[in-house]
Amino acid sequence: MRALVVTAPRQASVQEVPDPVPAPGELLVDVERVGICGTDVELYTGEMAYIEQGHTSFPIRLGHEWTGRVVAVGDAADDEWLGKRITGDTMLGCGQCEYCRAGNQHVCPHRAEVGIRGSWAGALAEKVLIPSRFAFEIPGHVSLAAAALVEPGGNSLRAVRAAAVREGQRVLVLGSGTIGLLAAQFALAEGAEVHVGGVREGSLALAQSLGVPHTWQLDELAASESDRFDAVIEATSNDRMPALSVRLAKPAGRVVYIGLSSTPSLVDTRDIALKDITAVGILSASPGLAGAIEHFAAGSVVPDALVSEVVSLEDVPARFEGRRGANAGPGPKVHVDPRARG
Repeated sequence: MRALVVTAPRQASVQEVPDPVPAPGELLVDVERVGICGTDVELYTGEMAYIEQGHTSFPIRLGHEWTGRVVAVGDAADDEWLGKRITGDTMLGCGQCEYCRAGNQHVCPHRAEVGIRGSWAGALAEKVLIPSRFAFEIPGHVSLAAAALVEPGGNSLRAVRAAAVREGQRVLVLGSGTIGLLAAQFALAEGAEVHVGGVREGSLALAQSLGVPHTWQLDELAASESDRFDAVIEATSNDRMPALSVRLAKPAGRVVYIGLSSTPSLVDTRDIALKDITAVGILSASPGLAGAIEHFAAGSVVPDALVSEVVSLEDVPARFEGRRGANAGPGPKVHVDPRARG
């Protein structure tokens, strides 16, 4: 089968690799759509912390936002999955440690991460393996684009849940990328008054088209008054935004951190304590995947406009380098069809 293989920093190509064979408890999936995210780019450039930490090494097979149909199973116990359209959790916990037993496999110290950590090959390929215990069925009426956005959707839904958003509350989402725009949509579905802060005019216009009534440049927010929002979701890679989130949150409000900057961000914990703010960190979509599927299936969140273009495997290295196709739309997400030929 064809797969994208990253052999060294900034060196990637489409190669013929052996077809994967499902072991007992595993499903073999024909991949129909894959999303590219910032983690993939950091692995491609060699800047991802996992490489320095020894959790990941080249060659790497990327791709953890995906959907496809099950075409084979490792044993008869999983026959019910055959033919179903699914996605899968990225975090493959060991199943035995205290974290996995508590349902927190996404922080299992022994976990593999599909296309990211360890040796589990990702979905930027014609086929991918996933353990059946980490598979999620996607209803047939959910669009292909939405099905491949379940993983970022799960992350964003967790952020909104952590913000404890209630109807009528004023919520600020810092960041107008995929995670930020999805979080804004989930917050709108809860009846919140949603504000989005970003940098690119096109992405802020997209936020407005998705129903966000208030958009801001980040510099405008940095210059504005304090204590304005019941909850702030920080979804940028800007190391100044975590501290700004605390300043903009009302006393007794909540701040949720889901963005990661490439350099350390500084937050004065006195500001958190003296305002009695609840601060929450979010890693992984795992506990939010089922909820994201439910929202997409119900139509309360329609994420399709976030996809700017659908490209082939051969096009992926150029997208990792930041180049977009001439006909790409304003959305922040690039999707890949592994069956297409470049």
